[in-house]
Parts: sequence; C-alpha cells; structure tokens
Amino acid sequence: MTYKITQTAVAAGLALLGSASAVAAQDCPERGALDVLYCDANGDLVADTPTDPALLNDPNTLVFAYTPVEDPAVYADIWAPFIAHLEAETGKDVQFFAVQSNSAEVEAMRSGRLHIAGFSTGPTPFAVNLAGAVPFAIMGAEDGQFGYKLQVFTQADSDIQTVADLAGKRVAHTSPTSNSGNQAPRALFPGLGVVPDQDYEVIYSGSHDQSMLGVVAGDYDAAPVASEVVDRMAERGLYDPAEVRMIWESDPFPTTSFTLAHDLDPALAETIKQAFFSFEFEGTALGDEFDGVSKFIPITYQDQWAVIREIQASNGVEYTPQGLAAE
Repeated sequence: MTYKITQTAVAAGLALLGSASAVAAQDCPERGALDVLYCDANGDLVADTPTDPALLNDPNTLVFAYTPVEDPAVYADIWAPFIAHLEAETGKDVQFFAVQSNSAEVEAMRSGRLHIAGFSTGPTPFAVNLAGAVPFAIMGAEDGQFGYKLQVFTQADSDIQTVADLAGKRVAHTSPTSNSGNQAPRALFPGLGVVPDQDYEVIYSGSHDQSMLGVVAGDYDAAPVASEVVDRMAERGLYDPAEVRMIWESDPFPTTSFTLAHDLDPALAETIKQAFFSFEFEGTALGDEFDGVSKFIPITYQDQWAVIREIQASNGVEYTPQGLAAE
C-alpha cells in the first residue's frame, strides 16, 4: 500500500517543529545539535533510544519512505521486492510512503508516522537533528565501495567548458538542503572561479531530475546534479546523453542514508537492520534500478557524514525548522 501527505499537512507539521520548545524536552546532559526532543548522552551525534520503556514504539504496521523523486509511483514498484522481504523478516505489514519533498519526509518521521526512511545526502543531517533519524546503512557494491559524485552538465553544443564559464549564466540548483544540488556547489565552486548567486543566477528546479531535464530542454544553461540520479535517468531513457556534456565532477560523497526512527523498540530495530543487510539485490527491480549496487553496507552518521557536515558548516547551515522550510 502507498500513501501521500498533503502540503497542508507538511506546513502544519513544520509549524509544530518550530514550537518544539513548548513540548516537554528530555532532561539529558548532552544533545549537541539535536532538537530539544532528543538526547545524545553517548556523543555519537544521533538521538539516543529512550530509556523509558513506555516511550518505545513497536507499531503493527511499519511505514517506509525513499527520498523524493520525480515519480514516486515508479519507486513504489521498484521497492516492492524489498518491502516484501522486510515484511517476511519482521512479521509486520509495511507501507510505502510516496514522499513529495524532503520537508514532508522529515516531518513525517518527527511526528511518528514514518519509521524507516532513505534520506538524501544533504537532508540527512536535518532528519538526524530535527526528526531523530538514526542512519545505519547505505547502498554499496560487493567490495564495500559506495558513494556518488557531483557532476556539472551543460548542453552538448554549449560554449561552457569549465565551471568558471558559468559566470553570467542561468544555473539550476535543486533545493537549498540538497548536497550535490546546492550545498556542495556553494562550498566548492568559489575555488573553481565562480560564486553562486553572485557570479551566476541560481534557479531552484526542485529536483535533480528537473535540473537535468531543464538543461536538455535549454531552460537552464547548466546544472550541478548527483551522478547516481542522472545515470538512472539515462538508463530509463528519460534523456539522451548525447544532448548534454559534463564539464566537471567532484570526488565521491556518501549517497542516500537509510535510517530508523530513534524510538523503535531495540529488538525491532535490530530485526529491521538485519532485514536490510540480508536483502539480495540481484535479480530484483531494485538491483536493476541501482546499477553497481549489490547490498546494504553498515555506516554511521558520525563517520560517513563528516564531509557533508563540513560542507554545510562552510555554508552556514543550521539544522533548524527554518532551514528545513527553505527546502
């Protein structure tokens, strides 16, 4: 089963985020950047599991969401084999949440309506700090390698040859919280000769898919996008690679983090993790969609997201409801 959340509900949820201080906060010695609803006594940068058994959650139906994409319905089908595996391993019904935006996804986990979620690279810290998300896995290859690159594309016949040539152009960024679609370009491009919003016009497209399709259509002169997204788009025939040209790419970044709500019953949380790590990609729609991926690999937010936190810090990002609402 698939369901959606309305923009009205998202707005209401974000309003509640802003009034979190009105809610009785946990009395704890340390929480770092976490919202007042969460505690981080062990210093691992993610929300601790509640110590009061009455606060633990063991739902009859688990709700799972994957990061926002142009056509969520397509991904409901792609994730169907994994959801069936998750149901078999946990003995619970699992619903796919067709998420429409990063804000909706974060708000849903914070409100307790979302239990398992894949958050895009840039929004992951918002999910950790505002919604108590606990990253534990990432898609990777058999040899344990994972990640994606920020790539900059323009039209094949464009006069743009380097990042510095973006000066004076109309460039599509995806959304304010996106790592490769906005935060990384703002941190890295000044060293390559241009400052976004100062040397070129930034136009937010809403997604990597829309950025790429906009470049193909000539709506934008260029766009920084995530390599994993444009690769999948090309494989599905959504654009002709001959119509575009890549002018620059970064070193690898971590890709989508798979997370659990911090308040899940520890036994259930462990069962869910094992379901991820025991899933066989080969021969499934999920394996076909994510080329080069063969398994889920264990990760931690503290280690694998250190470079992302550094990029966001250089951009003055604060993990607040206001920062999330800007998405």
